[in-house]
Amino acid sequence: MEALYVIRRAKLEDVEKVMEINKKELPENYSSDFFYEMLSNYGDFFFVAELKGDIVGYVMSRVETSFSFSSSPPFFLRGHVVSLAVSSSFRRMKIGSSLMQTTHEEMKKHGIREVYLEVRVDNAPAISLYKKLGYSIVKRIPYYYADGTDAYMMSMKLF
Repeated sequence: MEALYVIRRAKLEDVEKVMEINKKELPENYSSDFFYEMLSNYGDFFFVAELKGDIVGYVMSRVETSFSFSSSPPFFLRGHVVSLAVSSSFRRMKIGSSLMQTTHEEMKKHGIREVYLEVRVDNAPAISLYKKLGYSIVKRIPYYYADGTDAYMMSMKLF
C-alpha cells in the first residue's frame, strides 16, 4: 500500500527543511532570505508535501503582473512556479503532480488565468510531468542557469 502524504501550506518552521530539499535535489539554490521572502509575500502559493510528519517536497510560486498585447485590460496576473522539488527517495508517488495541482487550484481561486515556469532543457522527467499537467514549451532561454544550461519556459492556461 502506498504511503499517504498531505499537501498543505508551508509554515515558517518548514523553511529549513524546504531549503535542505532544495540544496540536495536541485542544482540551482536560493538564499535563505529568498525562501523566507517567498513565504512572507506569497504564502498562499507555497506548499509542502508532508509524510509521517516529515517534509518530503515543496512547490514555491508567486504572482506577477504581466502586460498583454492582445487583451483588455492591458495588465493581468500570471502565476510563476519558481521552484518544485521532491526528495529523491519519495519520487514516483505523484507528490510533484499533487503539489502542482494544489498550486494551480489556489491560483484559480485568486483569478490567475495563466501560469509559467522555467525548467532545465536536460530535465526530461520534469518536462514530462509538466506536459502531462498541460504545460507547453513557449521558448528556449539560452544560458538561463548559472552553469550555462538553457531553460525551457513552459506555460499553461488555468481557465
